[in-house]
Amino acid sequence: MPRAIMLQGTGSDVGKSLLVAGLCRALVRRGLTVRPFKPQNMSNNAAVTADGGEIGRAQALQARACGVAPTVHMNPVLLKPQSEIGSQVVVRGQVTGTAKAGDYQSRKGQLLPTVLDSFERLKAEADIVVVEGAGSPAEVNLRAGDIANMGFATAADVPVVLVGDIDRGGVIASLVGTHALLPPDEQARVKGFLINKFRGDVRLFDSGLSIIAERTGWRGFGVVPWLTEAALLPAEDAVALDTMKSRGGGTLRVAVPMLSRIANFDDFDPLAQEPDVALTMVPRGQPLPHDADLIILPGTKATIADLAFLRAQGWDVDLLAHWRRGGRVLGICGGYQMLGRRIADPEGIEGPPGKAAGLGLLDVETVLKGPKVLEEARGTERTTGASVTGYEMHMGRTEGPDRARPMLNLSDGQTDGAITADGRVMGCYLHGLFGADGFRAAFLRGLGASASGQSYDATVEQALDAIADRLEAHVDVGGLLGIAE
Repeated sequence: MPRAIMLQGTGSDVGKSLLVAGLCRALVRRGLTVRPFKPQNMSNNAAVTADGGEIGRAQALQARACGVAPTVHMNPVLLKPQSEIGSQVVVRGQVTGTAKAGDYQSRKGQLLPTVLDSFERLKAEADIVVVEGAGSPAEVNLRAGDIANMGFATAADVPVVLVGDIDRGGVIASLVGTHALLPPDEQARVKGFLINKFRGDVRLFDSGLSIIAERTGWRGFGVVPWLTEAALLPAEDAVALDTMKSRGGGTLRVAVPMLSRIANFDDFDPLAQEPDVALTMVPRGQPLPHDADLIILPGTKATIADLAFLRAQGWDVDLLAHWRRGGRVLGICGGYQMLGRRIADPEGIEGPPGKAAGLGLLDVETVLKGPKVLEEARGTERTTGASVTGYEMHMGRTEGPDRARPMLNLSDGQTDGAITADGRVMGCYLHGLFGADGFRAAFLRGLGASASGQSYDATVEQALDAIADRLEAHVDVGGLLGIAE
């Protein structure tokens, strides 16, 4: 019979996504057919699936760890925040509308049959499904209609292992406190716990393990050391940006403003891993560095709102000064739209219908309208002649005189993006283009830098294998398999 096990956490960003990816790779190497699953995710970092939808980027990485292509069933409900109180709701890869937080809480239980159906589909094609929770089951104020943690685990009858993050402190209290908040039937569903992100001599925490086990009755499955390899893998949650504001110490200075609804910021991971690049993610309240060689405007889930946010930070002034000094500018997806003369949202796709003046560095205009483009794409970047691959994920249509100089020639005969006549400002809709090793090297050469020659895909694969090795060494993987039902 197909089996399943679920990793839930004592909170957000405790490392569940990475542990699921590593466990998936470890189980595949044991000869099992494995599938990842996350019932409900909240993230603006998304991936396009071959079946024409979108899912959380973490589930796409977990699918890669399993050696399979991602599908919409691996993350049937995805919430993409557009404001402080509302999100776009994506069900099985397709946008079904937007909802304020309060409205969604009252409706989420209606999605449980869809979630369970997707889960059963994955079980039918696998020896084991490794499930990731969201947030924490201790958020008992959100328990009614829950589909992300214990609500799903109970409905699908899946055993749970609870993950605690020792690096942030208070891991004993977080695990014991979670136990205290759960009702008896859900306490019994938790079969054990994992301690994650440990630094130093693990023997120093032996008494801590005993205290947790004594207070909860749960079994300890291991203490996972700090996984340095995680820095080589795409991060899902924007909270990760707080720890990666500056990466690399190279001579080519690249700056990326951290927009309030920044999306798919893993676009820049391949650049950050280049020794000749110094990448700075600029947080709110700080100016764009005046010595930057290249400023990249990233994707965003709310282009017009983030354009206003950009101006409120004074980054529009910094960007214009950078351009006047001869600096280069690249916009990706929403960042590309911002570089134009105007953005119009006549249908209210991102909020109230309206329009906004763009930054005016590209002679193009964007109209936000459906249907949403969700597709993998490949082609050639025109200035370098190098091949690129990636994916498009947007609802805008962009046209104007600078489109006569497109940035990309796509394999389907279409073009994408625009470049100014002097070549210093460019933009396109293609996410993931820096993952193409040949293009990345040619692009860096054009900026006076050199590339390492390393394969980004190979780096990701090696990191997944290294994490699986660490889990095999420090976690009772066989014990986890033994409790899977």
